[in-house]
Amino acid sequence: MNKQDHHVFPAVFSREDQYVCVRFPDLPGCNTFGDSYDNALYMAEDALGGHLLSMIDNNYLIPEPTPFEALRLKEGEVVVMIEVWLSVLREEENNKAVKKTITIPNWLNKKAQKAHVNFSSVMQEALRERLGA
Repeated sequence: MNKQDHHVFPAVFSREDQYVCVRFPDLPGCNTFGDSYDNALYMAEDALGGHLLSMIDNNYLIPEPTPFEALRLKEGEVVVMIEVWLSVLREEENNKAVKKTITIPNWLNKKAQKAHVNFSSVMQEALRERLGA
């Protein structure tokens, strides 16, 4: 994995009513929240990864993160360093199942159901063969 694959950004956590809010000072628009600190940490990792992948896909430069000690916090805020590996996230995204709707003649559907055909498997096999993948 290369240096551009690994990113660590500071996230500012704060409690607001029943939620834990998270913001990334270096990434405007990258915000999330959770109903607990554990959940907010999970959501922060997800938000950071998605935000950075979107920036790359849209040809935006990823800024250098502000050093931990340079951040100025308000009362009740804490900083947590959030780490992501973009190649891992990209791999997960590429292998995520996507639902597709297909249309086939009724007679073929009945025959396939009677034979207990797994439509998803058949479609994947056919697409691999067609695309040489």
